[in-house]
Amino acid sequence: MTLYEVALKINIPNSFYTDITRRFPSMSIFIWCNRENDVIEVVVRNPEDYALVIKEIQEHPIMGVIEEISDDRRLYLNVHECYCMKQDTIVRHIGELDILNIFPNMIENGWSYHRLIVFKHKDLEELLRRFDNWGWVYKILRKVPFDGFIASSLTLSADALFSGLTERQMTALVTAHRHGYYNLPRDSDIQTIAAKEKVPRTTFQEHLKKAENKLVAALIPHMKLFNHAAPERRQSLRVK
Repeated sequence: MTLYEVALKINIPNSFYTDITRRFPSMSIFIWCNRENDVIEVVVRNPEDYALVIKEIQEHPIMGVIEEISDDRRLYLNVHECYCMKQDTIVRHIGELDILNIFPNMIENGWSYHRLIVFKHKDLEELLRRFDNWGWVYKILRKVPFDGFIASSLTLSADALFSGLTERQMTALVTAHRHGYYNLPRDSDIQTIAAKEKVPRTTFQEHLKKAENKLVAALIPHMKLFNHAAPERRQSLRVK
């Protein structure tokens, strides 16, 4: 059986998410879902748009609790019940077929972007037929044989964790770990590590802190989904 990786973008009329990103081109929306809860991250690159975006989101009835990040550009929205499985959405149509949707989904400039793992070509044809029936405009961006590992695609992947880090930031993390900086108690401090590596302390500290912040930001949506799951489901998700 040949598996396919399909990347596509789709425009759905009268969707709050696609509409707001069309009106505010500086914003991107990232959605993670475990079919019980949604975690939605909104990034607004233009500070002038931020207050307007926040106001619209706060006034929208489905958004739930807003947890705002301190940089005035990013916020997390916790939807306590999965919205996509209750409505006629792309994710619901995908879930009814033999297709895997790899999260996060991204919405930008009025388009919703999805990465899919397709087991049977007929299911992809059926999905596109449904899009046509609903009058949803879509475009396939990539369709290639899938040569990766499904397990790593469905869990937290290395790409999701590390793609935002620069080479120097990754090096700083590895170096700090090698010197026992993350041991409890710590075997070394930043000043000592920087001296041994013959790099300025402030430079090393800056790379390390930026790397740590990016890693935490990448982990938070997955932690939120895990934390919101029912206790018996969290237990079933643990590695035995």
